[in-house]
Amino acid sequence: MSSETTLFLRQLISNPRQVSAISPSSPWLARGMTAGLHPAMGKVVEFGPGTGRLTEAILARGVAPHDLVLFEMNGDFVRHLRARFPGVTVHHGPAQDAPKLLGTHRVGKVISGLPLLSMPPALREAIVAAAFGTLAPGGAMVQFTYGAQPPLPPESLERLGLAVATGPRIWRNIPPARIFRFYRQSEASSATH
Repeated sequence: MSSETTLFLRQLISNPRQVSAISPSSPWLARGMTAGLHPAMGKVVEFGPGTGRLTEAILARGVAPHDLVLFEMNGDFVRHLRARFPGVTVHHGPAQDAPKLLGTHRVGKVISGLPLLSMPPALREAIVAAAFGTLAPGGAMVQFTYGAQPPLPPESLERLGLAVATGPRIWRNIPPARIFRFYRQSEASSATH
């Protein structure tokens, strides 16, 4: 068993509500979540990187380590990520801190592995609002869930001025996951990734 799997299982047993998954994200989900990323995109933010499966895929798409910023709440995962991904900025704190910590610097994409469906609706909305507080014009937030519906209801999307595009279901993930892409309503018709 790899050290990454051991770390994941240890955290799943000690913090099941925080981890909210039965296994790390699959390589197929990681590829789907990072589709469209490229080196010229500029900064990319990841919410809830866990052991770094999506982080690894982001870097594999050519995003430079210095252009990747992670937000992780679990201290053991933070230590693991800092050791595993030198040059990547890892913040030990909630996703909602992103606008404050990034300041006026805008990012091209937010990739989220947070278990939004297991969170209260107000917290889900605050996290998505934080993502759009960091995104440059034309930027999108990519989120996966284990449910068939987007993690935000229509009234939250309306309140935040967002639209959502339903992406593929990744059957080879355990459990199968659905990818959603969130855009500003004013930009949704021109969004392609």
